[in-house]
Amino acid sequence: MKAEVVVDGIPFGEGPVWCDDGTLVVTSVAGGCLYRVWPEQHRREVLADTGGGANGAVAASDGGFLVTQNGGFDFSAVGLFEDPPPVRYATPGLQRVGPDGDVDYVADVGFHAPNDLCVDADGTVWFTDPGHYPPPEPPIGRVLALRPDGSVETVADGFWYCNGIALDPDGELVVVERAGLQRVAKDGSRREWVCKLLGRGGGDGFCLDAEGNYYVASTIEHGVRVLDAGGRELDFLEIDGQGVTTNCCFGGPDGRWLFATDAVPGRVVVWEGLPTPGLPMRPWPVPS
Repeated sequence: MKAEVVVDGIPFGEGPVWCDDGTLVVTSVAGGCLYRVWPEQHRREVLADTGGGANGAVAASDGGFLVTQNGGFDFSAVGLFEDPPPVRYATPGLQRVGPDGDVDYVADVGFHAPNDLCVDADGTVWFTDPGHYPPPEPPIGRVLALRPDGSVETVADGFWYCNGIALDPDGELVVVERAGLQRVAKDGSRREWVCKLLGRGGGDGFCLDAEGNYYVASTIEHGVRVLDAGGRELDFLEIDGQGVTTNCCFGGPDGRWLFATDAVPGRVVVWEGLPTPGLPMRPWPVPS
């Protein structure tokens, strides 16, 4: 199965979200903005200017988005770009992007560098806050919860570098930690490995299909690794050439298209006709 290029020109893309109108919204960590993409037209345009480093995103109930803002990142320090984009610093936190592209903060106090997020059935937003890479010693990574009443609490801490986060079909919380996938109890009382070693590239963002299989962006291995619910590798969806793959999501007219952010060189790619549709994603219920 071959990955097809949907669009290019998105500097270090992340956080893809499939929308009900048939478009895809993608964050740009390097650009500090959100792009809306029309996959079948191979077209993109800037939707919102968040500043800093827009990282993960989920749809909101009003047609907008909730975004993890990592505060901005100096790409000149990691050698991924010949001509690194300028740094755009912002306050780390959670940002709300309205349907018309206006941006404000939902939470902006006491964060390291929020990375990825997902929404539970009760409206709780679970998100990772690992700080910037490479991780410091001692570790500062943590998983937090934004409750429906607007309060934020730390659920679990002491992670080396917790990255992608999602809920499995049973409602269990799963995160990328170090180079593996780890299940984390929602009260922080228990952690267990789904898979301790994903591969040479580890993992970044990930999503699940309706059967509970994991699709994990494999960074420098340049593709998406597919694992079953028990952590056994089923497939590797390769992207031609070299690059860095950061995240993925399901979408398309039948829910069987898998989109991935090919952050370097700056593209979005798609595999069509996956055997199982994606696990539906809940939108964030915007407070009244």
